[in-house]
This record gives sequence, C-alpha cells and structure tokens, in this order.
Amino acid sequence: MSKGALNRRTVLAGMGAVSAAGALAACGGGSGTGGGSGGDGKLEFQQWWEPELPEGFLRELMDEFEAANDGITVELLSGPYAATKEQLIAGAASRTMPDVMGLDGAWVHDLATQNALADLDQLMSDASYDDGELAAKVEVDGATRMIPVANFAYMLFMNLKALNAAGIDAPPATREDFLAAAKAAVDADPNVAGWALPLSLEAPNGVQNDVMSWLWADGQSMLSDGAPALESDAVASVLDFIVDLNDQGLIASGSSTMKEQDKVEEFSSGRVAMIVDTVAHVNMFRTNSPDLEFQVAAMPSATGEVDAPGVTYGSWGIGVAEASENKEAAWKLVQFLMSEDVNARMATAANAFPGNSVAVPDGVEDDEVTKTAFEVWQAGTPVNEFVGLPVAEQLMRDFAEQLQKTLEGSQDVAQALTAAQEAWSAEL
Repeated sequence: MSKGALNRRTVLAGMGAVSAAGALAACGGGSGTGGGSGGDGKLEFQQWWEPELPEGFLRELMDEFEAANDGITVELLSGPYAATKEQLIAGAASRTMPDVMGLDGAWVHDLATQNALADLDQLMSDASYDDGELAAKVEVDGATRMIPVANFAYMLFMNLKALNAAGIDAPPATREDFLAAAKAAVDADPNVAGWALPLSLEAPNGVQNDVMSWLWADGQSMLSDGAPALESDAVASVLDFIVDLNDQGLIASGSSTMKEQDKVEEFSSGRVAMIVDTVAHVNMFRTNSPDLEFQVAAMPSATGEVDAPGVTYGSWGIGVAEASENKEAAWKLVQFLMSEDVNARMATAANAFPGNSVAVPDGVEDDEVTKTAFEVWQAGTPVNEFVGLPVAEQLMRDFAEQLQKTLEGSQDVAQALTAAQEAWSAEL
C-alpha cells in the first residue's frame, strides 16, 4: 500500500446515535470551566508515554516546542497507562480534563460521547492546517477526536533458533505453513511450544492482537456496516484454525490466564517458536534476551494471496479537551508532534511507526528487523476494528470467554460465535 493510500486512512469510531448517558453528559456543563490549566498559555499534557520513552526525551521535545512558541508552557502529567485511563475517565465526568491528552483508541468513543473531546477538524480548520500528511484519524459521529501519533504494528515474531533447528528457514506465508512450522518446532524440541495465545479475561486484548490479527490479515472484517458480524465463514475459519492448533498440542499451556506480558516472557525465554507481537518490543528483546535470534514477518493469510493485507496496530493517540480554555495553543502542540521531523524522532524513540505518513523512523535502512517490519507496515493496510467501539474491552472479554470454552471442548466453533454475536449485539 502506498503512503498516499495510508494517508487517507480514517477510522470511523462513531456507532450512530449518542447513548442516553452520553447525551446527558453532553448537555451538562459545556462552559469550559475547570478544564485544563487556565487561559494563560499554560498547557497540561497528560499521557503514559514519558515513562516508556528514553529518559528526558519527551521533556526535551516540550522544551523545543516552548522555545518555538513564546508564551506557551507545557506541564507533563505522566503516569502508567492504567492510571492515565482512570484519571481521564474521572476528569471527563468532573470536567477537569487536561488540555492535551494521550489517548488509546479504545477510550475514544466513551470520552467523545461525554462531550469530553474537542472536534479536531474544527481546530485544524481554524489553524488552516493541511491534514494531508496524517496517516490516520479517528472519528466519532463525523468529527475527528483522536490523531495517532505513533503506531505500534503487530506482526509475526519468529524464534529463529527454534525454527531453524526444525528445518524451517522461511516465514510462513499461509495458515497451513504456520501450522506446519509450529508442529515442526514442537517435534524438534518438546520443551518449545509452537505458538502462545493469551486469552486472559482480566486483560483480554489477546482477542484483538492474537486472534483478530488472523482475520484482518486476510482482508476480512468482524463488522458489517458497524454491526457485529461474527458468524461469518471468515471468522469461523480463524477459530477452526486455532482449534486445530490447540488439538494438535501446538499452543503453549495456560492460555486462559495468559496475558500479553506472559506471552512476551515465554518468547524472550526461547520457550515459544512464534508469537504475534508489537514491534515496540524489538529493542526490549535485544536488551533482555541477547541470545534470542528472531525476525518478524507479515501475518500469514488463509491462502497467501491478499492484495492489501491488514496489519493490526495500536496507537499512542492524541486529543484535546473540549473543556480546555487553551484550544489554540493545544492544537499548536498537536501540530508540533505531528510534524515530519518531530514525528519521525518520536517514532524512533518509541520503536514505533510515524503518525505522519511521510516521516521515516531511523534504523529502517540499517537494522534488518526494523527494515522488514517497516516493509510489512507499508505493504499493508493499518487496521484495528476495536478502535473507537464502545466498551471495546468488554467485547474482547466476551469473545475470549467463548473461545476459552471452545478450546476446553465444551462447545463448538458455531456455538461460540453465536454466543459472542449475541453478547456483542447486546453491548453495541
């Protein structure tokens, strides 16, 4: 896929009419009082990014921004991901949001329907900003509420030592190839699992990253006109494939309680031949597991013949509070972070891909893993259908629960998808 095509990517997060709770929130308190840090050029920027970036990096960027924008200062409000989420939700209810905030796509719908997020299209228009270089935008009810700053692509990670010992030298192009590679790895070393599948109900994002990635890689969808479409042949084929892997003993034990960090630990310790993971972990694997030899590849598809395969991604998104008294200054900060040079540096520091479609991170030509990952990213279509959906985490949990039952043998794939379809339809 060309950069131009990626440039036109818009994630439609709106699901139609605002819910009753959202409508009540929208009616209550749009005065802007209590939002941000006042109207004197000071911006509060709340995010979880600073602890995950090289020490001092984000503060240095803010200093650079302040030097270029006389009279504007930025206070960083930094904390862990979970704490940031809780504080933003509380702030939306009390109308005390920071001026600028880091966002996860799963939060956008709920915050937007509380009238907590500003219309970024309006801010772009007011600033005469050309959005032609934005790789993606997230919309709710026809208005952009979030812009991805850094994109974390999920793709296939391969333990080369385990696979080469099993006679596997090339990345699997199809699901059949993947199953054969997983089986060969297990046959060569019973202490190595073919694949790890995290299905914890406590942290159910394995449904997004490790299950639906197979569907999206085939160019298929879990939705139809914004409504759940889980009983399709395409979704059923993914679950049939996973059940086959499970029946052959190729999935690492403990899926029902495994979280993403557990999967990552299994791979970094050399106990799993293949996982689906974010390229953000490349440097972590190298630092924590220097003996681990690995490479990345595109997710295998059903047939190996997909014109524009979907590449699952998560983002560090950014938004502006509707209650902010400093929207003009807030937009200047967003624009600064999305500029080609700054965004490339940001992506490089985060081990991510830029939100600016013409920015290129460092290491693309010098590092073989990064180069391969970037080629996969450019050749595919960024996709994550959970972005912007209401109660996205609960939807994942509903699906994980039914898949767990199927892998335990208490129901078949058709029954699992019917139950998940009913649960999703009720939620949405």
